[in-house]
Formats: sequence, structure tokens, C-alpha cells
Amino acid sequence: MALKYNLSKVYALSDNDPEFVNEILKLFVTEVPEDLKQIREGIRKKDHKYAYSYAHKIKPTLDLMGLNVAFEEILQVEAWTKAEGKKKEIIETFRSIRTQVKEAVKEIKKDFDV
Repeated sequence: MALKYNLSKVYALSDNDPEFVNEILKLFVTEVPEDLKQIREGIRKKDHKYAYSYAHKIKPTLDLMGLNVAFEEILQVEAWTKAEGKKKEIIETFRSIRTQVKEAVKEIKKDFDV
């Protein structure tokens, strides 16, 4: 029942095409969790460019899926990478994003059988 995500932008983009919506959902469920693993690896290794590339990649998807808090937090991750900040500064923000995505994925799988 879409408590963790909002598909209004997806439906608007797709012109209410259920097949298109389903493809977007499949991509979100499969790719974003993997991309988050790459961001975590970049943070762990203090490879700011690597973490940035994956944060930048998922940013529009978080916005599209209505994960507004996670979207704002991924902007913080991008800023952290550009400033080449200390690892401990970004860990909690990253964990928050990961939790939100995990909850959205779980709900989407239940709601859409993807």
C-alpha cells in the first residue's frame, strides 16, 4: 500500500502504462540495492569518486520513486564525496538511505509481485 514509496512521478512519466511502471519497479528492486553496495564500498575505501559515481547514478531514481528523504540524503553523500570528507561523517546518512531503500523494495515486492 505504498507507504515507503510514491509512484506518482512514475505513472506521470509512463502515461499510466502498467508495463512501463513494472519495468521501472523491477529495475529499482534489482539495481538500486546493488548500487548501494558500491556506494558503501566507496565509503569504506574512502574512494570518493567511486562513491560519487554510484550516488549520482541512483539520485534520479530515488526522486522518481518518491523516496524524498533518501533523495535529500543522497545529495549529502554527493556533497561528502566532493568535499572528500571523513568516513564517520557520512556513515549514518548512508545507513538511513539503505534502510529506506530496503523498506521500499520489500513493500514494492509485496505490492507488485516483482
